Amino acid sequence: MKALFFTVFALYAISVVLQFTGTAFKKDKLLKAAWYIFMAACALHLVFIIVRGISAKRLPLSNQFEFANAFAFGAAVFTIAVSMKMKAGWLRSVAMPMALLIMTYAALQPMEIKDLMPALRSAWFGVHIGSAVLAYSAFVIAGSAGLRYIIASRKENADEKMLKQMDYLGYRLVTFGFLFLTVVILSGAIWAEQAWSAFWTWDPKEVWALITWIIYALYLHLRLRRKSNERFLAWFLFIAVFVVFFTFAGVNTLMHGLHTYG
Repeated sequence: MKALFFTVFALYAISVVLQFTGTAFKKDKLLKAAWYIFMAACALHLVFIIVRGISAKRLPLSNQFEFANAFAFGAAVFTIAVSMKMKAGWLRSVAMPMALLIMTYAALQPMEIKDLMPALRSAWFGVHIGSAVLAYSAFVIAGSAGLRYIIASRKENADEKMLKQMDYLGYRLVTFGFLFLTVVILSGAIWAEQAWSAFWTWDPKEVWALITWIIYALYLHLRLRRKSNERFLAWFLFIAVFVVFFTFAGVNTLMHGLHTYG
């Protein structure tokens, strides 16, 4: 199983290297190869997740490795789906490295399969953690769109139509992610009451999930009310990704709490 995981990791890495090289030297063949390899890596990644789930006899989402692995897969799927559906090839040069970055973090975590802890044996397990994967993946790709907007807008002859697409894509992804982060918080509260007899315990993970929710709620407010220009909102999306990463990884690393195993 480790061989399969690191094969997927290697394919993601190769695709990113080819993407950067093709972009730098304007080689369409390299860019096309990078894209096909990235899609192959994503397909093989799905195989790994299925194999892991069968071996564990549960959803492979119970620890930091499994969540990070699913997070990387979600980012890759969003990259492929959005790039193809919206014909947003510009997204690849920033979103593909994001998937590789998350995959790198997963590779550094213990990969052993362990039984579920008693607190995780709940019907809310898949809903709560699966929604977190979807929310975080959407936010990361939204941040990628924001970064691409920042880069593209610095050019003198920037394509205004493309900039509008970048802004709109970031907004749509945040809307999607915000919905699922709301599900994460609500389902987590119900699950916490069942497991720990309290809807809210001010656990570090809960607090940072709420902080993340508030930050993206502020973005949606600014975007819908047109209180800020598009460049500011792009910076907002990019910086907000660091909050997502801290909620995902930093809290588990630096703060002890009820979610330390998660």
